[in-house]
Amino acid sequence: MSVTATARITAVADGRGATSLPVLESEGPLALRRTRSADPARARVTVVGAMSAPLAGDRLAVEVRTEDGARVTVDSAAATVALPGPRPDMGPASYDVRLSVGEEAELHWLPEQLISASGSTLDMTTRAELAPTARLVLREELILGRHGESTGRLSSRLTVRRSGRPLLDQQLTYGPGAPGGWDGAAVLAGHGAVGQLLLVDPMFEQCPPEPCLMGPSAALTPLAGPAVLVTALAADARLLRAVLDEAFEGLLKGAKPLRKT
Repeated sequence: MSVTATARITAVADGRGATSLPVLESEGPLALRRTRSADPARARVTVVGAMSAPLAGDRLAVEVRTEDGARVTVDSAAATVALPGPRPDMGPASYDVRLSVGEEAELHWLPEQLISASGSTLDMTTRAELAPTARLVLREELILGRHGESTGRLSSRLTVRRSGRPLLDQQLTYGPGAPGGWDGAAVLAGHGAVGQLLLVDPMFEQCPPEPCLMGPSAALTPLAGPAVLVTALAADARLLRAVLDEAFEGLLKGAKPLRKT
């Protein structure tokens, strides 16, 4: 039997320089835990998987509302593994992430890797609505197959709107049934891990970074908005994280209001 579950988080500035969490609702395999933050002004929530998911046919969602002036980091305790499940005929699983960030608010969405196991089918969507002065750090890491196996079919769409206007809208699809060339030299070029790091910050209006290559398989691209997108390929999850962490450290120096989690 498939599972339908939605976890909800609301972060609110408490007026004393800290952030409270009036809504922290777990459901199904999505267990939310308030965890310790290195920054006392920032709340931190960790998503803990309570069961194997997503499996074929599952419908999972996470909603995060960051109200005006609030600051919150949402991460996860372990990687998420998309599995075929006992009944692949149930259709693809879906994982829907909905983020909202208010005025002068800041959200760091930093989940662990998503692993597409052989035989699985997953459609993942991430949608973010940002106020004009909102700040967002978003990391996405996709691992195509467990060690020694081929990937399942994985579709990931990221849509970000700022002030009601599109900032970024892109879709990536890998594995069986994906458009031809997804594993060719122009896309993955033999790599098994692909990721991106998106930073949205009003500071980039004044000092946007220059586009550049960050090694042989990573690139930094400034976006109109203001925002910066880093995309990277790597042989495995460890190397991919190292590239994205290095990019984050470098971009922090140019966007001073963003503080490390």
